[in-house]
Amino acid sequence: MTRRTIARATSLEGVGLHLGVPCQLTFLPAPSGAGIVFRRADLPGAPLIPARVDHAVLTERRTQLGKEPVAVHTVEHVLAAVLARELDDVVIELSGPEPPVMDGSAQPFVDALREAGIAEQAGEAQYLQLRQPVRLCDGDSIYEAVPASSLELDVTIDFPHPLIGKQHGEYRVTADSFERELARARTFGFVHEVEALRAKGLIRGASTQNAVVVGDDGVVENELRWADEFVRHKAMDCVGDLALAGARVLARVRAIKPSHRGTVLLVRAMKDAVRDTMKELTPSESSRIMDVEDIMKVLPHRYPFLLVDRILEIEAGKRVVGVKNVTINEPFFQGHFPGHPIMPGVLIIEAMAQVGGMLLLGAVPDPQSKVVYFTSLNNVKWRRPVKPGDQLRFELDMLQVRGMMCKMHGVAKVDGEIVAEAEMGAMVRDR
Repeated sequence: MTRRTIARATSLEGVGLHLGVPCQLTFLPAPSGAGIVFRRADLPGAPLIPARVDHAVLTERRTQLGKEPVAVHTVEHVLAAVLARELDDVVIELSGPEPPVMDGSAQPFVDALREAGIAEQAGEAQYLQLRQPVRLCDGDSIYEAVPASSLELDVTIDFPHPLIGKQHGEYRVTADSFERELARARTFGFVHEVEALRAKGLIRGASTQNAVVVGDDGVVENELRWADEFVRHKAMDCVGDLALAGARVLARVRAIKPSHRGTVLLVRAMKDAVRDTMKELTPSESSRIMDVEDIMKVLPHRYPFLLVDRILEIEAGKRVVGVKNVTINEPFFQGHFPGHPIMPGVLIIEAMAQVGGMLLLGAVPDPQSKVVYFTSLNNVKWRRPVKPGDQLRFELDMLQVRGMMCKMHGVAKVDGEIVAEAEMGAMVRDR
């Protein structure tokens, strides 16, 4: 996938929820690779603060990035809109320390980004994709994140108030579903908390018009947009905090009583898990030999259609090298140019694809339950015949990965000379 930014600048203004300071927020296009960054235009030098979890500060009732005086507060609604719109590079310029609360939801930011339009640009979108489950407990908050091909949320909350009680929601987050199911859900709080929170310097910009305020008799001076608006808002907050991964998140996240602090800690744990799985290896660590018995544990193919004899090198998610020994005993030589044996070009590409399948299936849990389907071939070239006695060496490099879809470039060589090459699209599916 190419990277995405916005096509033009767009602005909103209002007061911040917690600090109560007036602020103008402007979304600006950013160059490829810039990522999502906040810019404090009101501070000397207009410092940048990346929207990444390593810049997050664990604070009460909000998500904060950076330390004072170079900090931004309550960024979760803005980032939820950015993640849902699948944007990779955006500058979020602020004239104050906190984005405007607007109506207490993410919808105004979604509207502004839609108005700004999408611009695709060079470079590959980055994904955070789990290979194994991640579990975390933080106080009353319990999380479990498991591998998935999209971002899915399973959220449960429980408040001792008859209007809320225990609420549960499941959501598959896309641009459309986010706007339909989560974007309009507003922040909420309780009348009995107001005095204590304001004594801590919080909710200075809150009102019954930009938050759902719950009293003993129900919602004060406002109405709910859904009966379960409370759990929807918590799910929306989760989306915003997951954006701190600095990549598009592919995982199913189950959250019980989520908090900003808990979700930030979950993102850190997820990134640590991915880093441990996909860490950079030395050549001696990343290279390993797999013989045909090992290959048959991964690939579903069998004689006479198994066209890989050995894997010489495999680096998870990046590169694979395999070989095929061509002999006169191959069954296809009986009918393909009898008397002038030449390996069929389509079988050279099939062998290349099987080597590529080892790269894909070697990086997923339980490869025996999966199968690789190749979806496209581009720029296929055959440069010279392959004959009995040749040893084909296949070298494939990963070009792009999006969930369970990928694109690879492969070459086939005999004695160091390229005999065929191709670009391949493939996907992994349950068998």
